[in-house]
Amino acid sequence: MPYDQTAMLNVLRPAVTRVLTPVGRVLARHGVSPNMITVLGTLGVVAAALFFFPRGELFPGALVITVFVLADLLDGVLARMNGSGSRWGALLDSTLDRISDAAIFAGLTAWCALSGQRVLAGVALFCLVAGALVSYVKARAEGLGMTCDVGLAERPERLVIVLVAAGLEGLGLPYVLAAGLWLLAVASAVTVGQRLRHVHRQAVAEP
Repeated sequence: MPYDQTAMLNVLRPAVTRVLTPVGRVLARHGVSPNMITVLGTLGVVAAALFFFPRGELFPGALVITVFVLADLLDGVLARMNGSGSRWGALLDSTLDRISDAAIFAGLTAWCALSGQRVLAGVALFCLVAGALVSYVKARAEGLGMTCDVGLAERPERLVIVLVAAGLEGLGLPYVLAAGLWLLAVASAVTVGQRLRHVHRQAVAEP
């Protein structure tokens, strides 16, 4: 797991960790490393997003992706068990998170475009770019020695919204995905602005 945990993830992590701990023990005994779990989880998300979503199979896609997203917690469980957490692992995890997010929104963009929903395809593409910017601003700020733990829509919130919206749309509830994507587009744009403002305040306060 990355070292920067969001409030939502901190709320969910204890319960999910209790479920995943026995799985982590089995994997640790067989020499499976946290980085292997991170890579496999990302491959699963990418494959599911690019296979199911463009075909319009939104519910199974969202379900399979959710299962693989749990690897984001399982790799942390393994790292704590064998003390193998590292800066390299944190960097790898954060980098692969960006790939997973891109695949999810690329798959949805493809489905929207193929189904004739060009405006919604543009919104999904905007969500992809804005989500990357949210993460980039924080990483760049921390690289410059400033904090950036602010924002309306961090990664866990974005994943919950898009996967729930896609899953419900796949179950036949109309307009849910459109509402979710528009909500994410606005929330992501606001988050980028919040983070830039937060960093700017720190920069101008420096002697």
